[in-house]
Amino acid sequence: MSDAEFDRYAADYRELHARNIELSGEEPEYFADYKMRDFARLVQRAHLPLDGTYLDFGSGVGASIRPFQRHLAGARLICADVSKESLELSQAKHGQDAEYLLLHAGKLPLPDASMAGAFVCCVFHHIARDAHRDVLAELRRVIKPGGLLMIYEHNPLNPLTVRAVRTCPLDINAILISAHTMQRRCEGAGFVSSSRSFRVFFPAALASLRPVENWLRWLPLGAQYYVTARA
Repeated sequence: MSDAEFDRYAADYRELHARNIELSGEEPEYFADYKMRDFARLVQRAHLPLDGTYLDFGSGVGASIRPFQRHLAGARLICADVSKESLELSQAKHGQDAEYLLLHAGKLPLPDASMAGAFVCCVFHHIARDAHRDVLAELRRVIKPGGLLMIYEHNPLNPLTVRAVRTCPLDINAILISAHTMQRRCEGAGFVSSSRSFRVFFPAALASLRPVENWLRWLPLGAQYYVTARA
């Protein structure tokens, strides 16, 4: 999807997303929250600063801002995106709760080793495959040595996920990436200590079973997965 297409969908992003995930029985905020809950847990386990500066790469209309504040209340958040319209809508809604950067040609206007960590939520399937290595290298450049990268993606091994992506206007040109491939690409860009975990096994109707997910993160059938790596 081009920058202009992201701009065109920005105002209707939440509505389109909500319609597309109806089968899950959840609202978009549920998915944003568990991602930031996972990120905060990873930050704590890595002994990274709870008041550090973190990057939301491909932040869109700012769905992660409130969950980030909820789970990492003392930290600073920088949102970066290719869509000027999305950033403007995010800033209008969230004000000074985050800082905003417009991406130009995949480059981040940030100094080397300036971020304690970064997260990328369901963005790489919109990026051309031959550009993945350069994007990952740019993320590694701005993350401090020992800092954390978390990449969330849709799992192409889950048939309901594949159906949702194929029927979503936001994902019209999306190419899903396996967890193994995403992990290898992180390592190829110079990240180390990478791992992968699978998430979202039960819809809202089976929410009572969700505590079991903590023991299923190895099973490559969850609707989404995340790859973590250190710079």
